[in-house]
Amino acid sequence: MNLRGSCLAAGWYYRNPDEIKRFLSDVSGIQPAVRTAIAPHAGWFYSGKIAARAVASLDRDIDTVVIIGGHLPGTGQPMFALEDAVDSPLGYMEIDAELREIMFGKINGEEDRFPDNTVEVLVPMARFYFPGAKLLWMRFPAAPSSFDAGKTLAAAAGELGRRIAVLASTDLTHYGQNFGFTPKGSGLNALRWMREVNDRGFIEAVESGDPSAVLERAKTDHSSCSAGAVLGAMGFAAAAGAGYARCVEYGTSADAEDGEEPPASFVGYASFVFS
Repeated sequence: MNLRGSCLAAGWYYRNPDEIKRFLSDVSGIQPAVRTAIAPHAGWFYSGKIAARAVASLDRDIDTVVIIGGHLPGTGQPMFALEDAVDSPLGYMEIDAELREIMFGKINGEEDRFPDNTVEVLVPMARFYFPGAKLLWMRFPAAPSSFDAGKTLAAAAGELGRRIAVLASTDLTHYGQNFGFTPKGSGLNALRWMREVNDRGFIEAVESGDPSAVLERAKTDHSSCSAGAVLGAMGFAAAAGAGYARCVEYGTSADAEDGEEPPASFVGYASFVFS
């Protein structure tokens, strides 16, 4: 078996199965009822509980979990993990090769052979909540075509009679000197602006259901690192008749830090469900 292993350092998520189960047990009581969600992809210390809220909301009665990552520019091509399975501390998840091959051909995909966190950090959560499901690992570019690719995914699943859940992956504003983005200086005022203006603008764009607004906000406001993944989820939800997204939880990396003043750099996170 050709197994895709981890490329991330241990600090991104727990490697001990018991620690993973303890961490996720707090959110496991959420009623799983949707087929499409969006989650952040930072280290679990910062955004793990927010991400788990989205993953735990997904319907368990499925065959395959599709995780759509990003970190691709608008000029990029969709990428797919071409391995047979993806490893995790809870055991591997087999790749849904049939669904992958259909998608790979329909949207002119490329092999994803690069280290990237946008999918990997969510795989242990998917393995925990969907122990018997297969996985499809994709990454979409920040381009209008990703909305159409989401629709194609719904059609491909229909061709195979495959019951799938789609989990898109993005973080929001990356603010501070570490990211070269400081339009409001530093400190509490900057953090408040990120929360109440910049991230809020992107959240409202996602909730509007308008893919062009999502791309515009991401490009103009630097408020999403993986807008293509969001568009993929929106396209799938639209084709599946799931309605628009709603934000169910929001936070920032500053929330996990001690101290009265925020750190010099911080990131926004949100989870959404489509219902």
